[in-house]
Amino acid sequence: MRRWLVLAALLCACDDGETKSDAADATAPDAGEAADAAAAPDAAPPPPTDFPPGFLFGTAIAGFQSDMGCPTLPRAQCVDEASDWYQFTTAPETTGSADAHLAGQDPAVVGPGFWELYEADIARVADELHGDALRFSIEWSRVFPTATDGIEGYDALRAHADADAIAKYHAILAAMKAKGLEPLVTLNHYALPTWIHDPVGCHVDFTNCSPRGWVDRERTVREITKFAGFVAREFGGEIDLWATLNEPLQNMVFGYLFPSAERSHPPAVVGRLTAARTVFDALIEAHARMYDAVKANDTADANGDGTTSFVGIVYPLVPIFPKDPQNELDVQGARNLSYLWNEVFLNAVALGRYDERLDGDTVDRPDLAGRMDYIGVNWYFGLTVEGMRTSILPSFSPRLTIKPTAFGIGQNHPEKLGEMLRFVNEELRLPAIITENGEPDPNDDGTGGAYLRANLTALRDAMAAGADVRGYFWWTLTDNYEWNHGMDIRMGLYAVDPDDAAKTRVARRSVAAFAEIARTRNLPR
Repeated sequence: MRRWLVLAALLCACDDGETKSDAADATAPDAGEAADAAAAPDAAPPPPTDFPPGFLFGTAIAGFQSDMGCPTLPRAQCVDEASDWYQFTTAPETTGSADAHLAGQDPAVVGPGFWELYEADIARVADELHGDALRFSIEWSRVFPTATDGIEGYDALRAHADADAIAKYHAILAAMKAKGLEPLVTLNHYALPTWIHDPVGCHVDFTNCSPRGWVDRERTVREITKFAGFVAREFGGEIDLWATLNEPLQNMVFGYLFPSAERSHPPAVVGRLTAARTVFDALIEAHARMYDAVKANDTADANGDGTTSFVGIVYPLVPIFPKDPQNELDVQGARNLSYLWNEVFLNAVALGRYDERLDGDTVDRPDLAGRMDYIGVNWYFGLTVEGMRTSILPSFSPRLTIKPTAFGIGQNHPEKLGEMLRFVNEELRLPAIITENGEPDPNDDGTGGAYLRANLTALRDAMAAGADVRGYFWWTLTDNYEWNHGMDIRMGLYAVDPDDAAKTRVARRSVAAFAEIARTRNLPR
């Protein structure tokens, strides 16, 4: 990743050894000009900006959400049928049942078609948005559509990998390099290969299904670590900035505890407490082992900053508010949920403090500690909770002392961003990158970038107060397939009509606001 650049003031130094005869030269200025020059101050360095040189402005996309929907490519070249999310959103057992938890009914193939239209989209980021980075995912199911069990070593894995997918990812990275964009690559953005996870079978009959994804802890951690090491070896010369997992807690909470039409992840089974704990532990271990694999295999400095890899995780930090700040139960419930949501996972992978019982007591895990170079902060919403005297799931965690209705998405709280960043910088002792921030239908309400400016103002103020933040990525570049909501939620800077065969991009009002801030590195005064 590009580090903070040090600004050097380059001052014009005059030669103090000039002689009187030099002044008689025909090219010398006249006396008046010389007097003016003597009175002029030295050239000043450029004025400081709200966001310093080296700070990344970009947008974020994900493979399953953005790749499919190609206008002209044959289906076999565009559609990722080996993805568990593809099966989950297309099988009749999950799309037609009363407990399917799928709010959107669009087929998974109606996305914006980035797999085909990547060159034009990359050009938009650079030329229209004035961005200098793009976050995207390399999909495990595209690289290895069939199982890698028992296959060891880069050469054997290279022979087993899908050659067309490898070539396409190299082409995407080459297009980014040609436009001067820094890639931030997510290695797992929720989706798993179907040879790792049967999302439909596990939704229908969780007890007897196979394979079981993260519930098959040992196998899944082993194989995703192998995938991470292979990708780092294959693409390390083009990528320095990596994220292992995207929002790992969501897989557990909305896959095994509280799936609903508002938010669900395959297999979308309710109240599977033992499985949820297995998934939680598997994701912690997976991040640590993926971190090690990337560090071992990415040995090339792609961007010339002196570092071969900068590896983190993408995590949704959420401010938690008590419904009644004067009610001690509400205050304690908010405190407990904030610990469980914001701290437990990150404490484990950043500091090696592992909370086995989710009760606040931790043990030291040196095999987990220090597996983090930065935290990618996804910044969307806050939660308001009512407290209870006892846990709603005591066998899961005694600290889950809140009412289930607390899991609703609230409003964005930019005023709390500085507090969350202090936790990252001071408690976890790591820099941050805002890896996602966005809103549905950005600025089509006529506000012209109010949400964007509010959050970037909070970010600017936090950085001015000392927060170490290295970049900001808007979610998302184009309207895409928003998981169980299909195309019902539109968060793109560019609108895309899923019924438009050409997948034409139409700039929303917020494009101009983003572009001006990214170009000038300043907020409007």
